[in-house]
Amino acid sequence: MVDIHHRHRVIDGHELFYREAGDPGTPTLVLLHGYPTSSFMFRNLMPLLADRFHLIAPDHLGFGLSAAPSADEVDYTFDTLADLTEALLADLGLERYALYVQDYGAPIGWRLALRRPEAITAIISQNGNAYEDGFVDSFWQPVREYQDTQNATTEAAIREALGLEAIRWQYLHGVDTPSLVDPETWRHDHALISRPGNDRIQLALLRDYATNVAMYPRLHEYFRAAQVPLLAVWGENDEIFGPDGARAFHRDLPDAQVHLLPGGHFLLESTLDRVAGLVRDFLANLPADEHPAHADTTSPRRTAAGTRS
Repeated sequence: MVDIHHRHRVIDGHELFYREAGDPGTPTLVLLHGYPTSSFMFRNLMPLLADRFHLIAPDHLGFGLSAAPSADEVDYTFDTLADLTEALLADLGLERYALYVQDYGAPIGWRLALRRPEAITAIISQNGNAYEDGFVDSFWQPVREYQDTQNATTEAAIREALGLEAIRWQYLHGVDTPSLVDPETWRHDHALISRPGNDRIQLALLRDYATNVAMYPRLHEYFRAAQVPLLAVWGENDEIFGPDGARAFHRDLPDAQVHLLPGGHFLLESTLDRVAGLVRDFLANLPADEHPAHADTTSPRRTAAGTRS
């Protein structure tokens, strides 16, 4: 059995839930979830990594078991979610860490990297887009129309994405053997997304998603300058972020490892063991100076090699 702790911290007046596993003295991996899920998506991955790595998986504000203040109380933008994530990691004493990003977790992670590039030791992207190449138009065109013009027609199209059937589709499309995917996943997500007022939170974030695309040129500059080690593990049948989004990393990161795996948007539900193996190998083979150390405020700081300094 691997101990996975379920914790809360109050950050800027908001209670944030996070899962934590592994020895804090080992390299840290921060796992950032996408829509419409939460750290729940990492529940099966974390036990497969915790023997070698320190894992932190927060629920973004408005998602999962974190607080969900109304859209009247909080300006729900990706900048806001990144601000809270950055503050949470600082509160936990994390100075250097690798990122695992998926879907909405990607633009949150990209903001962390642009703000503090020295903190990021490596990136793992699981269908976490960083290039316009990855957008599948059939999915994103209604979102663009809603971003351009908010009216009853464009909003109605977007509200369909909040429904149980649409969330079920996110889990099952592109999966060769749908019976591998636990139905509790989409029912769990739908129940939390359906809390009173959460619809307005999700609509605000879909409007704000345009700011993520506007950020891409700066992100690509960061990739070229930092040459951060990157692993893309991508469901090749994803109809939200297609495989061209994974291949595009090679444009700015020639040494990126790109693996297209059979599956869809939520690859961990059907291809868990393969993803876990790729992640373990990738992190284990980072150069010694790329391994992050957990900042322990009560004892001498660990070096990347795990010795005391």
